[in-house]
Amino acid sequence: MRAPENIRAIEMAGPDMMGFICWENSSRYVGNVPTYLPSCERVGVFVNPSLEYVVKKAQELQLGRIQLHGTETPELCLKVIVETNLPIIKAISVEKTEDIDTWIEYENIADMLLFDTKCKSVGGSGEQFDWDILSHYQGNIPFLLAGGIGPEDAERLHAWHHPKCIGIDINSRFEEAPAMKNVEAVTQFIRKIRSYE
Repeated sequence: MRAPENIRAIEMAGPDMMGFICWENSSRYVGNVPTYLPSCERVGVFVNPSLEYVVKKAQELQLGRIQLHGTETPELCLKVIVETNLPIIKAISVEKTEDIDTWIEYENIADMLLFDTKCKSVGGSGEQFDWDILSHYQGNIPFLLAGGIGPEDAERLHAWHHPKCIGIDINSRFEEAPAMKNVEAVTQFIRKIRSYE
């Protein structure tokens, strides 16, 4: 999210968290602090950042959580937690079953995981991976399901279940332009997902 009025409108749909891309190579990069910030939890999304950069952005955007979406080591993750005093989400790129085992490196470090579709470049591909691969995940860290989830996936998500999945990450399939979400699509999707709870 980036545009103040779009942030305000999406906030009204009632998401639990809202993401702010803090990676300069992304078309969704938040270069300046938006003039409106939501009251829901703000998550800063970083890719292999310096510790100093994370601290700076966490203060500027008044973040409540840090998402690390690159190849960050457990050591860097720990430093981020200590320096920001914020919990982290560690993203794990998934293509095959073996990819899931990466989670073990972040046990007792990450507050939450995010399983996303593996792609050649960093960032969203808009493609989904086979969610059933996650039956292999037997860890204790709760996770978010990500990767090409669109408005038409609500019923399929309702039918799919993993005891450690606590949320859905939506992004590109709900966009009209980079960092500009379709308010009606997001609102309807959240309403459907919540009706299943």
